[in-house]
Amino acid sequence: MRTLSPHHPTSPSPHYHFRLVTIALIAVSIITPWALHGQSPPVIEVGKFSNGAAGSSLPEGWKPLAFKKIEKHTIYTLVHDGDTMVVKAVANGSASGLTREFRIDSKEYPVVQWRWKVSNILKKGDVHRKEGDDYPARIYITFEYDPGRLGFFQKAKYEMVRLLYGQYPPLAAISYIWESKSPKGTMVPNPYTDRAMMFVVESGVEKVDQWVTEERNVYEDYQKAFGEKPAMISGVAIMTDTDNTSESATAYYGDILFKKVSGTDR
Repeated sequence: MRTLSPHHPTSPSPHYHFRLVTIALIAVSIITPWALHGQSPPVIEVGKFSNGAAGSSLPEGWKPLAFKKIEKHTIYTLVHDGDTMVVKAVANGSASGLTREFRIDSKEYPVVQWRWKVSNILKKGDVHRKEGDDYPARIYITFEYDPGRLGFFQKAKYEMVRLLYGQYPPLAAISYIWESKSPKGTMVPNPYTDRAMMFVVESGVEKVDQWVTEERNVYEDYQKAFGEKPAMISGVAIMTDTDNTSESATAYYGDILFKKVSGTDR
């Protein structure tokens, strides 16, 4: 599965850029109430899947994320898991996702929290190879284009993409993945680009069929990945994809939120 972040600066690809722009073009822009009234809540609920209606394929505020030349799409539906509504993803040699645009300052809201569950891992999954760039579950966080962070030639490439597709691609992306073999804590560039860094949050079969709650400090992870402070968060996506490995996977996604760090955690 190709990544959502900008391509490697030494390997330009118009087709690759199409995937980057897709996440921005299909997302819904949101003006949040606190932005109008100057209020700042302790939590921003980006994916309130638990408020959805069973059988619906799209949680409120989320849009389908499909990619050029990948005709077989992962199926996403809202289902009950026990007493809670969650997103179920079923992939069978397929790839697509769900995405939502939501502009967030990761310095103010550095912690992302979510729940997920997988029914299986992928036998051929491999974070180091394009052929293995599939995962039963992953969450993307993209960061908006900032020309002040790029050199002349990089800015020229971004401008070319804007002229082709009408919008700048993300500056960078972080992907939190459930991997097959690599140990938890592994950080590795996506096989397609070094502007998308992947963090292995879960790995192997130990927690298969179990709900797992995750928390990551996005602000710190970005600095670790790219050696600089992050730009504004521009979007969030969930994705279950098996197009490279031609395997099958089923995953479940619970609510996703960003929150401030309490004084005791600073």
